[in-house]
Amino acid sequence: MFERPQSGERAILVHLDLQSEGQREELQEFEELARSAGAAVVDIVGGSRERPDPRFFAGSGKADEIQCRVQEHQADLVLFNHTLSPSQERNLEAKLKCRVLDRTGLILDIFAQRARSFEGKLQVELAQLKHLSTRLVRGWTHLERQKGGIGLRGPGETQLETDRRLIGGRIRQLKKKLEKHTEQRHLGSRARRRALVPAVSLVGYTNAGKSTLFNSLTGAEVYVADQLFATLDPTLRRLYLKGVGHVVLADTVGFIRHLPHDLVEAFRSTLEETCEADVLLHVIDASDPERNMYIDQVNEVLGQIGADNTPQIKVYNKIDLTEIEARIDRNDEGVPVRVWVSAKTGAGIDLLQQAVSEFLLQEKVHGWIMLRPDQGHIRAALYETGAISTEQTGPEGASWLEILMSGRDFAKIQKKFSVELEIKSLELRDESGTHTMSASIA
Repeated sequence: MFERPQSGERAILVHLDLQSEGQREELQEFEELARSAGAAVVDIVGGSRERPDPRFFAGSGKADEIQCRVQEHQADLVLFNHTLSPSQERNLEAKLKCRVLDRTGLILDIFAQRARSFEGKLQVELAQLKHLSTRLVRGWTHLERQKGGIGLRGPGETQLETDRRLIGGRIRQLKKKLEKHTEQRHLGSRARRRALVPAVSLVGYTNAGKSTLFNSLTGAEVYVADQLFATLDPTLRRLYLKGVGHVVLADTVGFIRHLPHDLVEAFRSTLEETCEADVLLHVIDASDPERNMYIDQVNEVLGQIGADNTPQIKVYNKIDLTEIEARIDRNDEGVPVRVWVSAKTGAGIDLLQQAVSEFLLQEKVHGWIMLRPDQGHIRAALYETGAISTEQTGPEGASWLEILMSGRDFAKIQKKFSVELEIKSLELRDESGTHTMSASIA
């Protein structure tokens, strides 16, 4: 009887080229994943197959080769850059006499190491338990069902049912706790919306430099490292943008090719910050030759969480590793669609802030409005958004305010206070004569 070892860091990687596009993975990314998990890679076994082998995934001949490598390097862990079925994982462990982990299990382990917040730990545990529940029957030899017949019955089946029940109960507990945290987050989101504070979310492939960019924009001290999933828990900070006022900037978890479905489901509540954003800053590694493929992978995950219709500005980071200069690219209507920056050196950060401001001020309202003395609460709300550029006092204490803000936020102000604010021209006489204040909606 073979029992899984409790630990192991000396790892052999197995990477096969499969004919199916949907099952292909990248070796370099897999090596980075293994090292991010803390594994010491001692060897890599490669090969190619038309389709996976039902028993060993890699085939019996390749399984023999892996067994020789395990014995040669005294490895205690074999990592497959593919998704293994529970029976394949069990068969490989029985043959190799060491721990076998597939790509999904490896990513789950990294997330478990990186989660810092209480909610993040709950989300990772939920994903792990969902993954484990599919492997319970075949994952452990001593928990197999016992054969029927006199003298062959035993506690095995009872043990399996007990474990299933315990896992199912814990999953229900975690879901209830996460629902409570989701409700609390929704309260915060509603408060920000009532305060008319725009939301901007950073998204992108893992290790594209999101956290470095986040720190550069906000002055925060989010942990940064040259590894996959260096930061896991989302972070929110206030950021002041000229002409817009304060916005909430969110740094979210990085995406990856074939992100495990259980993780997407577990982190759906956290990723709702992305769905509710006014604009997404899609951070891309400008120096990576595979960047277009990574863009597609990020957009695929955004589609899974319902954020595929949220407006995007593509932020091409790490231009310090290229010969590209910082700049803003615009579409035919003059709207910013791409910004080229270096979060490490700071090049183009001012252009990025400008682009976000311009994007949020699309269909901007620019002109003068008049508020009565009893409408000071509206005046205060406009000052909170940073929309007022000039103020003058008119007859009978009325306030004339020159505003510059997005049409969307202007509509929110009117809806919030149930008023219709008219933007118009006004003639005021001063010591120099007649001064005309013109109004326009751009």
